[in-house]
Amino acid sequence: MSGDFEPEQKRYLEGFMAGLQIAKTSRSAAGNGAAAPPANAATAELIGPDAAALRAQDRTIKAGGKLSDPEKFKRELHPFDGYEKLKEQAAKNEAPKADDNFRWRFFGLFYCAPTQKSYMCRLRIPNGILSHRQFAGVGDLAERYAGGYAHVTTRANLQMREVEPKNAVAMVEAIQDLGLSSRGSGADNIRNVTGTPTAGIDPQELIDTRPYAREWHFHILNDRSLYGIPRKFNVGFDGGGLIPVLEDTNDIGFQAVAVKDGFGVEPSIWFKLMLGGITGHQDFARATGVIVKPEDATKVADAVVRVFIDNGDRTNRAKARLKYVLDAWGFEKFLGAMEDKLGRKLTRAPEAALETRPPFDRLAHIGSHPQKQEGLHWLGIVLPVGKITAEQMRGIGNIAEEFGDGDIRLTVWQNLLISGVAEDRVAAAQAAIEAIGLSTKATSIRAGLVACTGSAGCRLALSDTKRHADEIARWCEARVQFEGPLNIHLTGCPNSCAQHYIGDIGLVGTKVQVSEDGDQVEGYHIHVGGGFGPDAACGREVFHDVKAEDAPQAVERMLKAYLGQRASADESFLAFTRRHDIDALKALFDTQAVE
Repeated sequence: MSGDFEPEQKRYLEGFMAGLQIAKTSRSAAGNGAAAPPANAATAELIGPDAAALRAQDRTIKAGGKLSDPEKFKRELHPFDGYEKLKEQAAKNEAPKADDNFRWRFFGLFYCAPTQKSYMCRLRIPNGILSHRQFAGVGDLAERYAGGYAHVTTRANLQMREVEPKNAVAMVEAIQDLGLSSRGSGADNIRNVTGTPTAGIDPQELIDTRPYAREWHFHILNDRSLYGIPRKFNVGFDGGGLIPVLEDTNDIGFQAVAVKDGFGVEPSIWFKLMLGGITGHQDFARATGVIVKPEDATKVADAVVRVFIDNGDRTNRAKARLKYVLDAWGFEKFLGAMEDKLGRKLTRAPEAALETRPPFDRLAHIGSHPQKQEGLHWLGIVLPVGKITAEQMRGIGNIAEEFGDGDIRLTVWQNLLISGVAEDRVAAAQAAIEAIGLSTKATSIRAGLVACTGSAGCRLALSDTKRHADEIARWCEARVQFEGPLNIHLTGCPNSCAQHYIGDIGLVGTKVQVSEDGDQVEGYHIHVGGGFGPDAACGREVFHDVKAEDAPQAVERMLKAYLGQRASADESFLAFTRRHDIDALKALFDTQAVE
């Protein structure tokens, strides 16, 4: 190095050159699945925001591991260094190849071929709350650059489909013009940050989750080193409100708890730290024995992610989630590694020190409910399996501005709330909602209906979940008088984006063979008895290979058996299914007549 450079500049340039050498050797070694270490690896220290991820990859290679394809894609060209390439493809209206299809997900763009020869664009909305102007603006973008509609997702988020390659960059940049972002909403990134949808207005909440979700959201956006994780990562904040957030299905769940006096820690509202949730792999986040001061939540989450960056699997995508590090290490070793990152000890508290969480209301995301602010209500609006048109989005924006406080609050139940509606204006607001083709009223069957995108828009899905969900609801609503909470979840593949394992009734898509020649039709395996929160457990399979056309009748039989055989009027469907073994349930269900 020339003597014209200061020592710090020399170290930076050495690291930069090492990074270039890594990319070069990675490309040359792509044929055998692993990049050779750089020639000067013994002397050059990697620095910069990508260093930790590159070092983790290097350790994998040195140990004889073969990097997974996505790890190679990131190593050859970091997605955030490829924006000019994305712009070139947009200028040519050119579809991405496999490597770029992965990279562009770092900008929230998922190319959906062969199901749809276009992108899906997903946003980031911390705590699921955005303004009426932003919501209506997303509707405008859906109309201008996409298919004219949006989906509310199971992470209290929005995504738009049918974005042609030529419109991809325009969509991403227009989202930023609205004060929103799509950065890091797909692929190997920390996904949208969920929080209690009624944060700040909930009469029973322990804490308003909005500032903590927002702080974590901006921490992610502004630290590139957090984009080097081995696989996707979810974080949820539960403030103790009426509407469940499903934080126990996240890699990190922060649960607000009231800590009692007399246990050696400050009696106050803390977050209970839960780790390792991934219900698609049949596991919930587990208690760590750690409690976190709310103002320290971002620091603690950061430490979790950095331990995961260093130690997550870079070879096997199926094992590249946080759960598998925890399974291999145990919680104490992992917590010790977190403490090393933090430079201090974590605070421990026994379960006996924690007050019981206030109960959920599993129907509070639908209809009119009083806020903590006297005289004000939130209105939960039903969206048919999470879909809303651009025109309806503008209509909801106008209604939120005219009748409410201007906020739109998305939920993990694929619907939205309008908050701040004066009690004497609730009826008028509901009428305005009805006028745009939506409603604040739903049967129990439809209120808890959740469905992923399905085969209409996802190449991985084996069944058309949204259509079949609507068919199940229509069929059963006309034939079964059902009261009380009920969650029916339909997911198109084992990835379980609609979290079928936690539903009272969960359906996972499959192909059902219908002839000796191998002809197949869309169908489902059906599970029962899933739950979350205090009822957390994965559902058990009760029916295998049910044709989609037969699914509505199958659900009808299940509901009728419950209504006819429950122990009392107070016994829930969940309790009923857990009271019987699978063979007994099958026998009860099979005896029911259907119309």
